[in-house]
Amino acid sequence: MKIINKNISWHFLTAFILFMMCAGLWVATKKIDYTWRWNRVPQYFIYNNEELIPTPFDGVVASVSNLGDQTQIKVVGQQGEEKIFTVDSNAVEVSEGEDLFEGDYLGAVFEWRAGPLLKGLWVTLWISAVASVFGMIIGLVTGLCRVSNNPTLRGLSVTYIELIRGTPLLVQLFIFYFFLGTVLDISRIVAGVSALAIFAGAYVAEIIRAGIQSIPKGQMEAARSLGMTVPQAMIYIILPQAFKRTLPPLAGQFISLIKDSSLVSIIAITDLTKSGREVITSTFATFEIWFVVAFLYLMLTSVLSQVIAWVERRLSVSD
Repeated sequence: MKIINKNISWHFLTAFILFMMCAGLWVATKKIDYTWRWNRVPQYFIYNNEELIPTPFDGVVASVSNLGDQTQIKVVGQQGEEKIFTVDSNAVEVSEGEDLFEGDYLGAVFEWRAGPLLKGLWVTLWISAVASVFGMIIGLVTGLCRVSNNPTLRGLSVTYIELIRGTPLLVQLFIFYFFLGTVLDISRIVAGVSALAIFAGAYVAEIIRAGIQSIPKGQMEAARSLGMTVPQAMIYIILPQAFKRTLPPLAGQFISLIKDSSLVSIIAITDLTKSGREVITSTFATFEIWFVVAFLYLMLTSVLSQVIAWVERRLSVSD
């Protein structure tokens, strides 16, 4: 009973601290006389697009047929040409027998479309996923070369790791886009994904190397004594154990990769960050948009964290 009461006290303290942080934020915005415009945000996720339907020639409305939610309008031109248009019934702007001139609007079609924030979220998710896959492959190969007995493979892997980890990702993106992109004629998407994958691969390589070296050497010796080759022992004995040990740091690296992907906006890739900046220029709702963008990044990283935690629980069953 005492333990329960003690936990309740700590939970109350946590809630109080969070409340004070929110209150402090509210007071700060009041001091700068900022007007919140949250009602502007939803339309940048999804909106009902209005597409006006013009007539392509001079003519007359021959018939207007109501089909429920939609209406068919038959237009007959001065040269006898006929064309049927379909518009939403609640957006019809002509009547039967009405004379029309080229460019006059017959009505409109409304269609739900993804807004810039939703499109930017998808681009961020796609770039992060592709870069994570290639980064994992590069890191695995480099990590194996890092522990290899071959001096050339080991030297090249160390050079790659130190070069990538010793330079900022922002500089690497500029080099990939402005130099390699020009020389090799690659698109900005390819340049951005390649830079992220190679950047992540260097860190993954060190994680893999540490995981492999954490496995007792007796494991390899036992596998070799059973007749396995070195590649077989590495694939079936060493790597599965190393993967379980390196899962938490790998998760942290891929979570960082999602956040680092925001830098691709500097090479004109319309990801979530760039979409947020474009929305701010048209709405001036600076705080609202950046809070929403931050929340979306938090949502992506939180989902990945939960997936990794689930995988860890599944793998711990076999221990």
